[in-house]
Amino acid sequence: MKNILVLFSHPKFEKSRANAILVDKVKNRKGVTFHDLYECYPDFNIDVDAERTLMEAHDIIIFHYPFYWYSCPPLMKQWIDMVLEFGWAYGPSGNALLDKKWINVITTGGSKAMYCENGTNCYAINDFLRPFQQTANLCGMGYLPPFAVMGTHKIEDETLHAYADQYDKLLDLLIQDLVVVDIGSTSFLNDIAQLNT
Repeated sequence: MKNILVLFSHPKFEKSRANAILVDKVKNRKGVTFHDLYECYPDFNIDVDAERTLMEAHDIIIFHYPFYWYSCPPLMKQWIDMVLEFGWAYGPSGNALLDKKWINVITTGGSKAMYCENGTNCYAINDFLRPFQQTANLCGMGYLPPFAVMGTHKIEDETLHAYADQYDKLLDLLIQDLVVVDIGSTSFLNDIAQLNT
């Protein structure tokens, strides 16, 4: 059995209907440690040693956040900068995260159609996530495609609850080490057959 750390970062969580539904579904699951960065570090004063201890104790790290200006919120970026340092996360002797899995769980206000070559944002979500993928690669982690809930401003609650059920099922499969992903042909974890049967 695998254990999962959800690093949640949302500076305006109290205003996010989509993330409230997703988080409510998964935050108390067995095998999952839900860690709200803005709740723990409202002053941005990150306890690096405590964060590393958390990382070391988990097999799968989920970075759950709203997509802010084509990246993550500022506290998560600071977390990455401070916690994933040379000599611990990467480099000749930096192997603390070797073979752990990295997954981005993101929400976007814009629809999937906006994130493509012909859309308003000109690029696909996975193009914007390349820095996260490369960070995972540098740290020796296995990078999986993102789980994405897109167009959140216009999604009905019923659809959001369906996404939350998918997220919950994904965590269950990850805990059991049963996720099968063809990385070359799958853009989103939402699309894998195991979540849609």
